[in-house]
Amino acid sequence: MFLFRPFALLLGSLLLCGVAFATDAPQEYQYISASDLEARLNANQPTHIVDIQVEEEFARHHVKGAEPTHAYPVQSDADKAKLGTLVNRLQADSDPVVIVCPRGAGGARRTYDYLRDRGIAAERLLILEKGQEGWTCAPLTEGK
Repeated sequence: MFLFRPFALLLGSLLLCGVAFATDAPQEYQYISASDLEARLNANQPTHIVDIQVEEEFARHHVKGAEPTHAYPVQSDADKAKLGTLVNRLQADSDPVVIVCPRGAGGARRTYDYLRDRGIAAERLLILEKGQEGWTCAPLTEGK
């Protein structure tokens, strides 16, 4: 019994630490395929499209109706400030928010986190799978 008590305390401490670490689990992100976004746009379903590509990439090609922020790679305070101008507009309704970055990876996840931390519900946030690179719908593409 004497040996059991320290073991039980140690085991309990480890379990509590495990629970604490579990709450720090990586953020789960929601994605939308290019074909699903195309269907939404063709059906005229209200959708915010937040494009974080740099200015040159945005000018070359972007999803029709996208709001340019030129915030990529969304790492510095200056990058994040470029997104800040959208927050009030996004908070004004409950429409889905699709984040478009060059390849649908790190910059998109940082944008997702930034918007979520500013009060945009995670349920509304979507990342375009494969980003602008994976967007192949010519009729819904603008640029040079």
